[in-house]
Amino acid sequence: MAVDRGLLLLYLLSSAALAGVASAAGPFLSDGVFQVTAGSTGRSLLQAKKDCPVSFEFQNYTIITSKCKGPKFPASQCCSALKEFACPFYMYLNDDSNSCASTMFTYINLYGKYPPGLFSSECKEGKLGLSCADVPQRDISTANGGQHAQHSLLGWITVMSVVVASLFH
Repeated sequence: MAVDRGLLLLYLLSSAALAGVASAAGPFLSDGVFQVTAGSTGRSLLQAKKDCPVSFEFQNYTIITSKCKGPKFPASQCCSALKEFACPFYMYLNDDSNSCASTMFTYINLYGKYPPGLFSSECKEGKLGLSCADVPQRDISTANGGQHAQHSLLGWITVMSVVVASLFH
């Protein structure tokens, strides 16, 4: 029994350390977010996606449409507008198991009438994708149509630490 608790503690601490290393790079929008706009097909068609917990149909897209305008669609303005709009939702958009990225780009293209692949071809940064570190964060509890925001990683680690500590008492 003590060995099982020890292994559980080791697993949880290892997971927390890996999560901490991953979050040390700061929030980002993964390059995978753009796969839906680049005409990606393949295995993803065979995998059912969960519904997106964010109500993208009720978002204010003027953040993008007021700054990213044709016919030239300047990359610096378009990409900064995309980051300003999308970065508050990076945790949902980077999750390949849901439909958030495709839903968001559907509405962005509906309201902005942008050429296919505009953002995926113009908006490139580091190896992790678009950095959200320099983007002022909005309160996504209101940006999310009143839905509760996903708890932070630190909050999750704190709760798990309390659970683990209670196992040893």
